[in-house]
Amino acid sequence: MPRRTATMLASTLMLIALLCAGVFIPVPYSEMSPGPTVNTLGNHDGEPVLQISGRKTYPTSGNLNMTTVRVTSADYRMNLVEAVYGWLAHDSKVVPHDTLYPDGKTEEQSTQENAEEFSQSQESAKVAALKELHIPVKTWVIVSTVVKGSPAQGKLHAGDVVKAVDGTVVKQPEDVAKLVTKHTPGQDVVFTVVPAKEQAAAEKQNKTATRTQKIKITTTTSDDKGEKRAIVGISAGTDHTFPFSIDIKLADVGGPSAGLMFSLGLYDRLTPGSLTGGKFVAGTGTIDDDGKVGPIGGIQMKTVGARNKGAQYFLTPADNCSAAAKDTPGGLTLIKVNTIDDALGALKDLRAGKTSDLPKCTAK
Repeated sequence: MPRRTATMLASTLMLIALLCAGVFIPVPYSEMSPGPTVNTLGNHDGEPVLQISGRKTYPTSGNLNMTTVRVTSADYRMNLVEAVYGWLAHDSKVVPHDTLYPDGKTEEQSTQENAEEFSQSQESAKVAALKELHIPVKTWVIVSTVVKGSPAQGKLHAGDVVKAVDGTVVKQPEDVAKLVTKHTPGQDVVFTVVPAKEQAAAEKQNKTATRTQKIKITTTTSDDKGEKRAIVGISAGTDHTFPFSIDIKLADVGGPSAGLMFSLGLYDRLTPGSLTGGKFVAGTGTIDDDGKVGPIGGIQMKTVGARNKGAQYFLTPADNCSAAAKDTPGGLTLIKVNTIDDALGALKDLRAGKTSDLPKCTAK
């Protein structure tokens, strides 16, 4: 066999071997790509995304689209060829697997966590929108979760309203931990609570639950990586009672990043006129009860997904602005927001045609 032919054959076999190895060799990476984007003012799967009853609503127009990111599952093992393709592609991003699934988190755990965050983001979105409209909302400190095998198991339950700890009135979720950790492990702490069932029954009758119970729990020592302290094995959160019914219907979505867009959609539906002036606005960002907008992950994938859908403007959390501005899709204007007030102000300028006044994102 001629040397040239032998060399070409050897090179071809080597290339085939490398390609085969690339297909079968797993690498510790995951992929992010643009996910679905849904208009919070419209319908999804045949029904309105925002369903409001017991309060006057108004017709509107335009788009206030929430955006998502699609990620590979926790148990998916990417190969080398897929990783290289993802690195080269413009509409996807390859990241270390542990970035999306830290500490060996399983697919089931990740799904559950995302569902809980999505549920909480809906509640905060409702509160932020109603506060902006000066509509009163009742807020309670509740037991969010009870750790299995902890001193609190069987004594406190998820949904119990925490009124006081050791006689001190509780106003914020963080108050609970502060009061418990004043003890040394092994000491008793007394919770004053309204049981979850009684609270639910009172809410159905539009009444305030008044009967409380005092529950004594013996603290134990924390076993996490932080400083040793007294705990009872619960996490505290907030629950709300709204003056009318608000339901957000959007399945197969998780995480907290749609909060801002849900708030704006509710605000739009509860006020006359169109918040966007008929324009196609998309965006992202967490939101808390006070209307503060927080950063999210996968910002560049979300801007790509929004522009592909037709968005002209994108409401961007201030902390994500720099990253988003480094690779902005053509035809999309990034608007910087820190709060729901910022977003409403920007939309007002947009309706008035004052696009030069918009607080735009810039790359640092």
